[in-house]
Amino acid sequence: MSEIRFLVGISGLQNRGASGGLLRWLKSVSAASLLFTTMAVSSSAQTLTTLVNFGFSNGEGPYGTLVQGRDGNFYGTTLFGGTGCSPNGCGTIFQVTPAGTLTTLHTFCAETNCADGYNPDAGLVLGTDGNFYGTTSGGGAHSGGTIFTISPQGNMTVLYGFCSQTNCADGNGPTAGALIEATNREFYGTTSAGGAHNSGTVFKVTLRGTHSTLYSFCARNSCEDGINPMGGLVRGMDGNLYGSTYAGGALAGYGTVFKISPGGKLTTLHSFHLTDGENPIAPLIQASDGVFYGSTFYGGSTGLLCSFGCGTTFKMTADGKLSTLNRLNWSNGAQPYAGLVQGTDGNLYGTSADGLGAGTIYRIALGSGLTTLYGFYFGPTGEFPYAGVVQATSGAFFGTTVGDGVLSFGTVYSLNVGLGPFVAFVQSTGSIGQSAQILGQGFTGTTSVTFNGVPAIDFTVVSDTYLTVMVPKGATTGNVLVTTPAGILTSNVKFQVGK
Repeated sequence: MSEIRFLVGISGLQNRGASGGLLRWLKSVSAASLLFTTMAVSSSAQTLTTLVNFGFSNGEGPYGTLVQGRDGNFYGTTLFGGTGCSPNGCGTIFQVTPAGTLTTLHTFCAETNCADGYNPDAGLVLGTDGNFYGTTSGGGAHSGGTIFTISPQGNMTVLYGFCSQTNCADGNGPTAGALIEATNREFYGTTSAGGAHNSGTVFKVTLRGTHSTLYSFCARNSCEDGINPMGGLVRGMDGNLYGSTYAGGALAGYGTVFKISPGGKLTTLHSFHLTDGENPIAPLIQASDGVFYGSTFYGGSTGLLCSFGCGTTFKMTADGKLSTLNRLNWSNGAQPYAGLVQGTDGNLYGTSADGLGAGTIYRIALGSGLTTLYGFYFGPTGEFPYAGVVQATSGAFFGTTVGDGVLSFGTVYSLNVGLGPFVAFVQSTGSIGQSAQILGQGFTGTTSVTFNGVPAIDFTVVSDTYLTVMVPKGATTGNVLVTTPAGILTSNVKFQVGK
């Protein structure tokens, strides 16, 4: 029973001129997985419901994590499928309601020469303007991928096409996680290839499409600063950006964790060395305790079913002190591809793309062990959850699988673990007198909004799922409470009040 480990390059998947031959899609499948029982493994009190079965014409392979919009619906991308680009499809952007009604908003390569891009690996981010922003790993005016914006109604605009500079010095193939929006409304992200050393970049882009390369990887001897960032970035509480590279580093080339300032100064915080993990793909998160948490795709404990290691989860302080939390071992999952999310109960939730049959959903108590909540199998509930989960403001988690279901093209599911409703922010940082945007439900008839106990005088209920509020004078960093006719809703994170 041998493990099949293969890496697929951009040009190898579609042969449409995308350069770089870069990793787009990593998948580890063991022939032994077929020996597992065809019953889903679920711990008590966890209810998983399949909401959507993709059918190729409306998309195939949703690899990016979903995001909740102002309207309470979820938005995402599929890597393949759609109505064009035979035989594999160029991917789609879709909307799905909490009840499971799916609407295709855009099918890629709809423009001449695929100027709108194709094959979006990453998910979307909700911008403060109400639109969504994302990337494609291929296509565009220069065949190096794109940055785009799309409205909830499906109106799409390409902001930037990569490889517009000689030798793709501006980056090539943005396969990494979702973009992030800074408080100045500029977006930050990474490309997995291109740049001054053809090893990937960190970039920013304005709403007008002005692109700037902040850093090109492999700028140091032996690529000690890393190669090929596969995950997205996260904004730390200190205002810096944090991320990881798939390879490179000061040790054996197993990848790094880095910090980069908004101005482009990069500091390598950790180099992996196999036993503590190998090849991180998932973005980091900074939890409520101020510590960063993440995972590696390979490394950790090796064995018959994971000859390269099943992957790890870890925590890391802002100064780079890393501790391994869990070494996955197939029985509790393998190959975590997507990032973690902190639930309203304080625990971390994530997925593994493989293991225990066909992938898992798991929970980690801060600084503690891992509990498997659900094990996928080869059947109608889906298989291989490469995307992470997002906690909706209803309290339930929503996610996707890239395979199986009724037609074997992937699924959208919800997982109820018994958590109640809350409110969330489009951006969790702001200053006194600025407008904050809050997502939730049941807002009609709201009577008060408070910031760490300080009442806001000026707030507007835009819809039942979205309201805006001016950060009041005297507000300090802390939770926001919204009083609705159904009760008081508390924010899932603290709102950071700046100067």
